[in-house]
Amino acid sequence: MTQLDLHLRRDAFGCLLLRTPSGREVPVIPVRSFPISDPGAGLALVGTDGSELVWIEGPDELAPETLKLIREELASREFTPEIQRIVSVSSFATPSRWQVETDRGPAQLVLKGEEDIRRLSTGTLLIADYSGVQFLIRHVPALDKASRRLLDHFL
Repeated sequence: MTQLDLHLRRDAFGCLLLRTPSGREVPVIPVRSFPISDPGAGLALVGTDGSELVWIEGPDELAPETLKLIREELASREFTPEIQRIVSVSSFATPSRWQVETDRGPAQLVLKGEEDIRRLSTGTLLIADYSGVQFLIRHVPALDKASRRLLDHFL
């Protein structure tokens, strides 16, 4: 497979810029097509207006330095801690404060309402904290029994 001829760089403010064929530089944001269920699938570089400028089928289409810039940008935007255990909940009514253990360490989240728990697939949940952080439970049946019992009160 041939590599895409992309010219990416960061400006003085850390913004990712794409040089277009006309030589103009435009700010872009990498967006995965399926960030949770298939993060290795394609991604798009979109402009500030949300329009797709470049489609990238897979990482093997990119030069190593371009791939590094895109991965750095994705890592800074896709902060989704994965809940491994629910330690406690303040109340079974919402809003409710949850103490959880994640793949990034202990955390606390506030669940405003049951509607902030989205089912992505049969065993996968995405929980939105009041501050906008998205917490992932990749496989509900893999949680310990106590965590599942606490979670069941909100589903």
